[in-house]
Amino acid sequence: MDITIEQEQSEQEQAKSSSKVTHPPGLAVCFFMEMWERFSFYGLKALLIFYLTQHFLFSDADAADIFGSYFSLVYALPIFGGLLADRYLGGRKAVFFGGILLCLGHFGMAFEGEQAFTDNEGKLIVDQVALQTFFFSLALIIVGVGMLKPNISTIVGKLYHKNDPRRDAGFTIFYMGINIGSALASIGCGYLGQTYGWNYGFGLAGVGMLIGLVGFAFGQPKLNGVAESPQPQKLKQSLFGRLCLEHAIYLGLFASVFVVWQLVQNHAAVGALLGSTAILALIVVIWFCLQKSGKVEREQMFAALGLTLASVVFFLSFEQTGSSMNLFAERVVDRVVWGFEIPSSTLQALNAIFIVLLAPLFAKLWVYLASKNREPSTPMKFVLGIFQVGLGFASMAVGILIAGDGNSVNLFWLVLAHLLLTTGELCLSPIGLSMITKLSIPRLAGLMMGIWFLGTAGAQYIAGIIAKFASTDGGLSPSQVYYDTFSGIAWMGIISALVFVLFVPLLKRMMHNVH
Repeated sequence: MDITIEQEQSEQEQAKSSSKVTHPPGLAVCFFMEMWERFSFYGLKALLIFYLTQHFLFSDADAADIFGSYFSLVYALPIFGGLLADRYLGGRKAVFFGGILLCLGHFGMAFEGEQAFTDNEGKLIVDQVALQTFFFSLALIIVGVGMLKPNISTIVGKLYHKNDPRRDAGFTIFYMGINIGSALASIGCGYLGQTYGWNYGFGLAGVGMLIGLVGFAFGQPKLNGVAESPQPQKLKQSLFGRLCLEHAIYLGLFASVFVVWQLVQNHAAVGALLGSTAILALIVVIWFCLQKSGKVEREQMFAALGLTLASVVFFLSFEQTGSSMNLFAERVVDRVVWGFEIPSSTLQALNAIFIVLLAPLFAKLWVYLASKNREPSTPMKFVLGIFQVGLGFASMAVGILIAGDGNSVNLFWLVLAHLLLTTGELCLSPIGLSMITKLSIPRLAGLMMGIWFLGTAGAQYIAGIIAKFASTDGGLSPSQVYYDTFSGIAWMGIISALVFVLFVPLLKRMMHNVH
């Protein structure tokens, strides 16, 4: 009887605490770390397609393959990083080790070597040492993101109780931190890289990552132990002489960098890896759901998988921003404003700036609609996100038609496209992260977060294939190529949204009142 009274009092205190505007102190630590990690990540993204096509002189198609392979692996590796953290390292150690690899990778990108050129016989001459340093640096970043990205998000989820009404708002704030970093990076790294030299842009990205790592190191006490290893004693167990399990994991992760170094140069191998990894992950999750969970948990996990699948449609369209849309801005869009030509890479900041401006409004909108019992369900938010990304690409196609073949497209249409992609993203992506942590069985939270990013990895791979259709290496004019590509993506997004809306009632039932 006394225990029941104490539990009721505890729940009342938690409810009162949750009703306050304040968030757990650990959110600020995660916000700061993720902001600077994303600063480094998006600084690289803003420059990468131009670095490939202008410094190493890759064709559009080959650059799209490398771009797609890199981003596919960046989003695929978190499934392993989440698993290692869930079972052995814990989120804190996984994030810290990932941050070290990221610093090494971004500073390695600052070594650009000699500019590629075509000799008198028409042969492309490329500095092979610089090229392999570039690929090795990408590999360090890929493995680093794989350890950091799923676990920093999982830490945020663990800072809140499952039904804490602040949870979605907390993830939206966290997501806003990502985009503050992205906006600063696209402007700073993009401008420096295209104006003064690639090494300045990539070097600034490395400095940002180092700042984030130092901040996370000093802020760890504020996490209140939610990110510690689930098996600290097992990590200390000796395997071979003085080599303990924890150090063996670190050595294995560093060795994996050499494997990824080769993979990122082989687009077909990346596709095979993604396919096999997806099948293995689904087998593990489905087996666990059927053998180790009850009906409600099982259906919630299946709902999470269904929404993850739907997110692939969104991201294979959205992730054109760094490849085909970036080259579209460079080659077709009129970027002169008041006599100043805006560097194309800095336009990547539009998405992030819109999110910084709109994320607080969306957070308040969801809370307001929830108070009126009119908030759209999570599946319906996914529908809205997919529909808006279709409209975004439709706006660019309309802009090309209005300009006419061979003429520059008004900057307004690209800005409008980024705005629509942003509002779609705010309906889906931050809610998706929150959904994974709420619907997942606690023991598989990191793995399910990894599967979410694996779905994004598959979208990145497909996005790379789609970007090849936007290659201007053929005989068609750039305007025609981009119109065909963007209008096709627009129709795919709009039709997919209309189809997916049919499954909204089923998914709502499977979620069992989790909002």
